[in-house]
Amino acid sequence: MFTLIRNAHVYAPIEKGYLDILVCNDKIVQIGDHLMLDLPDMEVIEAEGKILLPGFIDQHVHIIGGGGEDGFASLIREVQMTDCVSCGVTSVVGLLGTDHHAKSVETLVARTKALREQGMSAWCLTGSYAYPSITLTGSVARDIAFIDEIIGVKVAISDHRSSEITPKELARLATQARTAGLLAKKPGYVHMHTGSGKKGYSDVIRVLHATDIPVSQFRPTHFDLNYPGAEEFVAMGGYADFTTGTDTAATARKLKNAMSRMRREQMTLSSDSNGSFPQWDENSNLIGMGIGRMDTLFDTVRHLITDHDVPINDAITLITTNVAQALQLYPRKGTIEVGSDADLVMLDRNLEIDTVMAMGKIAVRDGSLCVRNYYDYQ
Repeated sequence: MFTLIRNAHVYAPIEKGYLDILVCNDKIVQIGDHLMLDLPDMEVIEAEGKILLPGFIDQHVHIIGGGGEDGFASLIREVQMTDCVSCGVTSVVGLLGTDHHAKSVETLVARTKALREQGMSAWCLTGSYAYPSITLTGSVARDIAFIDEIIGVKVAISDHRSSEITPKELARLATQARTAGLLAKKPGYVHMHTGSGKKGYSDVIRVLHATDIPVSQFRPTHFDLNYPGAEEFVAMGGYADFTTGTDTAATARKLKNAMSRMRREQMTLSSDSNGSFPQWDENSNLIGMGIGRMDTLFDTVRHLITDHDVPINDAITLITTNVAQALQLYPRKGTIEVGSDADLVMLDRNLEIDTVMAMGKIAVRDGSLCVRNYYDYQ
């Protein structure tokens, strides 16, 4: 099946000008100026006046729901495919949070498979906040090496809900993930929930100074340049994953400031969608609860563009190219090139999501969903 997107203003994310994009099944097969094509069953999408971007990648999503910090009633629902594509997200990485009792790696992998079956790209992480890591096969390394969907491991550091993993244990975990990743051609990284605790990133810095483990194996999320060790971590070349939060305008200001203090290529952005957003007092007592939303992902990027004059091609790398490169998915994901997956997002003149294509299939058209979840058909 062929789809021709005609006369779109393409940011790949580098600005390419006005071009036609030809999609065949799930791949981009031709890019050019005024393509003259006569192909059987070809659908034409007129994109004049609209901006075409690579599909967004959200690498921190609680696809089976987070929560559990305020009783079983606080467990959050799972993510649906339509939740993702309606926000322009065509690829996700799912993970667990504090709760690995009512939630499991088995259920996480199953939900990852379900999202794939429904037409989008999905991966997940083994482990949770806890250490030793919970796994599917009994081993972090075996999970990464032999479970197709699993590309790394999660753990929590510098947080009162963590297992207080030691630098030696953190180094061993990173080595296990790295060697398994090399075998399976995966990033094999350690995705670290980082709280606002006293240590910050200091334990990670200790490991990097004491061992030969590359900085790329450690991926702190909820990143904050004001935490202990943060400046040194980015100076060593580490990826820093910022979280959108609930106040996207404030997050955009934080990102703009970070862009003046570190290389933009090291910066990524994720939503923490369907995760719990607990509020704690000074004694770590729970005083409120919120939920992460995926629509904050592009909303934060839009604030960067409209409020802080960050060029579109720079702003969107935080949720496209940079993430794809960090996850070893580039140039399959995160760009608009011949041979790349046909994951595309079209914006209207107001920078609102107009059309979304996931793996070559139209999921959103003219701002309205045109796909449904499994039980929506029943």
